[in-house]
Amino acid sequence: MFDMFEQLGFENLNPTQASLILALILGLLFGAIAQHLKFCFRSAVVGTGNSAQTARGIWFITLGTALLGTQLLTVTGYISFDDHRLLASDLPVAAILVGGVMFGIGMVLTRGCISRLSVLTGSGNLRALTVLVVFAILAHATLKGILAPLRVWLGSVTLPMGEVSSLAGLPGGAAVWAVLLALICFALAARSGVAWSKALWAGLLGLLVPAGWLGTGFVLQDEFDPIVMQSLSFTAPAADLIFWTVASSAIPAGFGVGLILGVVLGAAAASLSKGEFHWQSFDTAKQTGRYFLGAALMGVGGVLAGGCTVGAGLAGIASLSIAALLALASIALGGWAMQALLSEKNSAAIGAH
Repeated sequence: MFDMFEQLGFENLNPTQASLILALILGLLFGAIAQHLKFCFRSAVVGTGNSAQTARGIWFITLGTALLGTQLLTVTGYISFDDHRLLASDLPVAAILVGGVMFGIGMVLTRGCISRLSVLTGSGNLRALTVLVVFAILAHATLKGILAPLRVWLGSVTLPMGEVSSLAGLPGGAAVWAVLLALICFALAARSGVAWSKALWAGLLGLLVPAGWLGTGFVLQDEFDPIVMQSLSFTAPAADLIFWTVASSAIPAGFGVGLILGVVLGAAAASLSKGEFHWQSFDTAKQTGRYFLGAALMGVGGVLAGGCTVGAGLAGIASLSIAALLALASIALGGWAMQALLSEKNSAAIGAH
């Protein structure tokens, strides 16, 4: 694999530096495409009307494509999820359930999951930028800081899964489950009536997931200087970016830093080219508090759940991880519950007047 590393002209870079460039490219593409498609899991889950239908269609096509691409790489032997954290034999069920619900609640409070808000940051939305910063600080505090004991405590409640930590361990194996899930995704997307032009862009967005796995898990792997195999995600990368920002002389920039910066820059380029770049900020103190709370819940929840709607949702489910499926279901549940609560509160307020 090191021969490939040199053949691609990376002999003057170490794998970490090369992964920074790879992530920057993936981030630029994700940011630009997501800005064009208005890619948003929150809209797909709790949105209403035609725009929500389109959001669901786009999301399912992206997931189906990510699934097929990722599993094709595993079947052909280019990558392997053996010993990957997504397929740990002990399922941290309490952390995933609590964290997922927290993330879903925060996603509704801030009107977007962290991937959508990272894209909005690039379009001049200062609310989204504020959420991104608070999210990153709380995620880092949960990973390595003052909230780490909470993560360890909840993570100690596990369910032994043995070889069934992945759908690949169930009857039929990886190929059957990957095709089945992808077909379900594409069927649901077809029912949404999403336009073919958007469907093609969504498919390209989904292919960025296996591209990330292939780049970090095969192309840039060096047995003398190994790096973590990873793909699109926002929780750990946001924490990496905030840590690198304040301690860049002590730690090198890697995949996470490149990904977040790339997403913001890609979204900025797309929004500027389409005349969609607009400075926006908070309207009221109450709105500010709501967004801060949502950001904090997503930061802590994303770490506990093992990822966000992209890290656990797209990249995680593409690995056939049962933990990722549980995380995304918990996020959706938290989002639905929070949206229902807000709708009931709004209805009561209208009735009172």
